[in-house]
Amino acid sequence: MTSEDNGAHLVVRNHELRYSLWPADRELPAGWEPDGFRGDRQQCLDHIEQVWTDMRPLSARSPEPAGAPG
Repeated sequence: MTSEDNGAHLVVRNHELRYSLWPADRELPAGWEPDGFRGDRQQCLDHIEQVWTDMRPLSARSPEPAGAPG
């Protein structure tokens, strides 16, 4: 385990709604933005598991028909 594994992380996502974690003390890479969650590595992984329920990139998802439950 590296020291990065023990430090604070951010959950980040890109324009395709793909999630990752990123060390909180580093500048975010281009194309990624924080989703608002911060914690240790495992907390971030747990959060990603809860919020990233559709692994397909946004561009591969079909729009829901009108009147579909949301």
